[in-house]
Amino acid sequence: MATLTSAARRPSTRTAAGRGPRTRKGHGGRAAAVLLSPFFLLFACVTLIPIGYALYISLFRTERSGLGFGGSSTVFTGLGNYAKLLGDSVFRAGFAHVAIYGLIYIPVMMGMALAGALLLDSTLARASRFFQLVYFLPSQVPGVLAALAWLYLYTPHVSPLMNWLGDLGADPNMNHALWLFPAMANVAVWQFTGYNIVIFFAALKAIPQEVAEAALVDGASELRTALSIKLPLIGPAATFAGLMTMVGVLQLFTEPLVMQEIAPGVIGGQWTPNLYNYNAAFLDQDTASAAAGSILLAVAAALLSFLVMRLTRRWRDAA
Repeated sequence: MATLTSAARRPSTRTAAGRGPRTRKGHGGRAAAVLLSPFFLLFACVTLIPIGYALYISLFRTERSGLGFGGSSTVFTGLGNYAKLLGDSVFRAGFAHVAIYGLIYIPVMMGMALAGALLLDSTLARASRFFQLVYFLPSQVPGVLAALAWLYLYTPHVSPLMNWLGDLGADPNMNHALWLFPAMANVAVWQFTGYNIVIFFAALKAIPQEVAEAALVDGASELRTALSIKLPLIGPAATFAGLMTMVGVLQLFTEPLVMQEIAPGVIGGQWTPNLYNYNAAFLDQDTASAAAGSILLAVAAALLSFLVMRLTRRWRDAA
């Protein structure tokens, strides 16, 4: 009888035990939702809502009647603002300027960052933590201050750097595109190379030590190990850094804005897409065109990101 009673009670015990994990899982889901809700609320407030508002106002334009004394009215124009921007040669030229700047800046910065990270990871490196700090410090300097510091170094008859180049026989003319583009790229190279060195060095440290040791045992030199073993293994980190750098290049704003003073013949008020949008919004009071320009810039960044990721995936599959 006791055996039957015990057997009869077993299903209820299993049912109660089965309800336990489900109850805990439900509590865990609610707790995760509560903890994540501040992030999603902040993300919606600072990202989704501004993007939606920019999309909305980009579909309208403001028309003023008479000589400006008859007031103004907001008219729905659909994609008219986008068509106007795409037909504007000044806006399109801004993307060309950004592309030239990126072709100089990205290869130089990425090459120096990879070389610096590999040197820090080599067996000959000493005091790697100290050099990581030294390399990383320029990235903590605000972009405006970095541009102003280099503006001083690029100013003729004031900068010791320009005087030194003049003594060597060079004639650096920042009011010429041949000098201006490398000079602007140099500001970003100085500021962000160390930041990417730290990223690449962290990726190198994640490589199992046995892999590099096996290559050295097989007779591979330090250089061959770095080029054939380490670099392919940190490909994802290099892809991420390159992608973020490309998106940053599209948003070029601070350097040309500051360097207009020494290159007025090259840099105009609408020299890059971001400068174009800035002038449209705050000088011309044309917020609709500025919003449309910002959306077009975001679309260009998204398309570029997709293209880079697609090409990188194909390269990895082929390898």
